[in-house]
Amino acid sequence: MKKIKKIILGIGIILALIILILPAPEGLSVQAKNVLAVFILCVSCWMTNVLPLSVTGLIAIVAIPLFRISDSKATFAYFGNSAVFFILGAFILATAMMKSGLSKRIAFLFLKRFDRGPRTLSFGILITSFLLAFLMPEHTVAALLFPIVLEIANSLNLKPLQSNLGKGLFLSLAWGTVIGGVATLLGGARNPLAIEMLYETYQLKITFLEWMITVVPLATVIMVIAYGLLQLLFPSERTSVAEAQQSLSRAVQAMGKMSRAEWKVAIIASITIFAWVFLNAHIEVAIIALLSAISLFIFNAVSWKDIEQYINWGIILMYGGAVTLGATLADVGAMDWVAGHLFNQMKFTHFTAVLMLSCLSKLLTEGISNVAAVATLLPLGFGFADSLGINPVIIVYVIAVQSGLAFCLPIGTPPNAIAFSAGYYRISDVIKGGIIMNVVALLVFILFFKYYWGLIGIDIN
Repeated sequence: MKKIKKIILGIGIILALIILILPAPEGLSVQAKNVLAVFILCVSCWMTNVLPLSVTGLIAIVAIPLFRISDSKATFAYFGNSAVFFILGAFILATAMMKSGLSKRIAFLFLKRFDRGPRTLSFGILITSFLLAFLMPEHTVAALLFPIVLEIANSLNLKPLQSNLGKGLFLSLAWGTVIGGVATLLGGARNPLAIEMLYETYQLKITFLEWMITVVPLATVIMVIAYGLLQLLFPSERTSVAEAQQSLSRAVQAMGKMSRAEWKVAIIASITIFAWVFLNAHIEVAIIALLSAISLFIFNAVSWKDIEQYINWGIILMYGGAVTLGATLADVGAMDWVAGHLFNQMKFTHFTAVLMLSCLSKLLTEGISNVAAVATLLPLGFGFADSLGINPVIIVYVIAVQSGLAFCLPIGTPPNAIAFSAGYYRISDVIKGGIIMNVVALLVFILFFKYYWGLIGIDIN
């Protein structure tokens, strides 16, 4: 794997240098040629992870004014886009939920309702991780639920690598979190990233509620299928989970009544979610997120020390760099030129274009960060949309949703890595099911694209 990464990186660097040195071809400006070189260099770094994702994002921000693609003022303005602050506010809210213990209490209370047998316990973990990922970043949900699932497995004396129930429980954690993470704008940075790149390129917006109406039904169908597949692949060797019932009961009792800090966070979180869903047409989601964060500090529900400890600042830097690079590619017409030369000679329909982009997203996200996959594919997808006359909103959903649904490898997404680290299943255990789930997710997505999106007002022609 390291050798392959070195080859990919080497090819990327060589291609970038060649593009920088050679004169611009007909129909392509020097600025567009140079930004394509920067794009190829960043993609090769994101794919190989030779540098932290955040550092690669900074490379994009530095290289754009350095190679006179755009001036520094315009470049830094893109970094200060509203979606960066939305993610910051969402991270602060998630931190407050974890630090106060509110998210843990919600998790225990959810799971307590599903402790009647092995099948309901597996479903409880799946649905709890699925729903919590509506409200918090998926890696946060996986980290929160991991010790709880591990305690359940230990209380049932499940043998690592041997117990089918153990495999099913930890894959329920991973897959539920992954599927729930695509359903709203809070499950991961890739969804706000895609929406911001859409706005920077076309001045089109997707609201919080519009995203939920489009994606939540799709994610729910995939989640139900995932449950059925896990029961089929890993039938439980146990008929009773009485020990887990006792463990969950003790955990809930030990927490006692809700603390003042939990009540503060619960009230602020409820108001924030209500505003995101119903007031987004009047107030930007970023403004709502920052007001929420400010309120948490005003009411002493969280401290800045907590924020420094829990927030992944690198994701914010990577995100800002990706938006800057994508917006610059659009401004100078680089991806329109690439798409025109690559696809004009091919007989693509809108359906085959969506299918191809979906497959590319699925393949790429199993090997690199899903945020990096969106940053890599979305500029190309927008060029594709312009070339074929496809609604760019569709491209956002295609790439952002499919890039979030990685089911096979631990490197595909943090929830997979966290669940795998427990040691209850092998890579070989998840490959077969993961491939099936990737195909299922693709088929369900295509069905929703053809038969549901038109009903809710999305132009699919």
